[in-house]
Amino acid sequence: MKILLTGANGYIGKRLLPSLLAQGHEIVCCVRDRNRFRAEGILSHPSVSVIEADFLRGVEIYDSIKDIDAAYYLIHSMSTNKGSFTEMEALSARNFVSFIEGTGAKQIVYLSGIVNEERLSQHLASRKNVEDILSKSSVPLTTLRAGIIVGSGSASFEIIRDLVEKLPVMVAPKWLNTRTQPISVRNVIEFLTGVLNKPETYGHSYDIGGPDILTYKDMLLGFGRERGLKRYILTVPVMTPKLSSYWLYFITSTSFSLASNLVNSMKIEVVARKNNLAKLLGITLTPYSEAVAEALRVIEQDEVPSSWKDSLVSSYNDNSLFSNVNVPENGVLTDERVREIKGSSRIVLSNIWSIGGDRGWYFGNFLWRIRGLIDKMAGGVGLRRGRTNRLAINAGDTLDFWRVLVADKPGRRLLLFAEMKLPGEAWLEFRITSIDGKEFLFQKATFRPKGLSGRAYWYILLPVHLIMFGGMAGKIINFGQNLKQ
Repeated sequence: MKILLTGANGYIGKRLLPSLLAQGHEIVCCVRDRNRFRAEGILSHPSVSVIEADFLRGVEIYDSIKDIDAAYYLIHSMSTNKGSFTEMEALSARNFVSFIEGTGAKQIVYLSGIVNEERLSQHLASRKNVEDILSKSSVPLTTLRAGIIVGSGSASFEIIRDLVEKLPVMVAPKWLNTRTQPISVRNVIEFLTGVLNKPETYGHSYDIGGPDILTYKDMLLGFGRERGLKRYILTVPVMTPKLSSYWLYFITSTSFSLASNLVNSMKIEVVARKNNLAKLLGITLTPYSEAVAEALRVIEQDEVPSSWKDSLVSSYNDNSLFSNVNVPENGVLTDERVREIKGSSRIVLSNIWSIGGDRGWYFGNFLWRIRGLIDKMAGGVGLRRGRTNRLAINAGDTLDFWRVLVADKPGRRLLLFAEMKLPGEAWLEFRITSIDGKEFLFQKATFRPKGLSGRAYWYILLPVHLIMFGGMAGKIINFGQNLKQ
């Protein structure tokens, strides 16, 4: 079958793609920016093609996809902080319907949320509204409704991980006693692939969940048991939704907008209505404890295939980010360092590709942490996002409070764009270049200030920059050089 995969660069899309290829399908990956599309070993696959489309603006129908057989709709805007995500999701869905009816598709598969309560959060109400819009298409719709998805890199799992690993004792909001039915990400992928080309599922919606019905408190304590951590949780009735959102925001790596949406959703019971879909598709449901253990194994082996943090909406909803690939030269302030590499340039390149996350920034890490805390206090992303993989970096990835714009390892160039709160825009670039038989590290910080406050910011921090950037360049070329090559 020829399948259109929207949201191919998202958390679920990246995991669904290899499963569909393994089943022998031809996949057309639909993304907003092909420069961000990261799928190692897959982009060169003969059964994979990529198109750019932004359903907020409407999409033309390419001749190459008029003959698609089915389409996955995996477009969500839950954590946007600009405008109303309800309106944005509705607009995307309407444009998608207009688009899909111009193709030969015989099925739409939509991953939604469980919406069985009369009172729904804005997030869940929006998902239901999208389902209603898609169902009006002449193309039959199959909807899968999931609650908490448990898997390495999922927003819910990473929040649980942050809370349990950082807080031995938690004084938590009363919504921790709300019941939910978590499902492993592996089961989600099995359901998504299982309903494909199943006429008996056309025009139907199904709740999908794992075998365990738990409270959020149960989930936190269960994660602790899998990690061998004893945790104590006291729930209090006086924590308002706004205070709860700040509680999640400051302790975890989530953005405030996502924390707010999650808190509003966590007050609603999310338990699946019974159906026979798992039996029909031959799916064995994974218990919560096994799903957590599997996710931890993937993290430990550094094989996380996708993370919510690498989505642009983990910072903001502006798709113009990659217009910043060309670093400006006029009206900017810079700090440029050039260091001759007297040891192995291969080690230096490895050091560059290992920067951030647990390794840190090689010099003045406590200063970076302070800057991250200041950013968090100002409502920014902070330093807690880390990195998805300890060794691999790809365009579009998050790297603490930076976003990767260019990750050209063969060309030995890494370009980062700042997502911290700044009175301007900032870039950080690393390059290794050969000149007259010698090799050099070029490290350049570029800042384009906005007004007088931006220039004041740069010059006030100039002494700190001189120390930090100089020390970082020196450490990058020397780190690990005394080890055997």
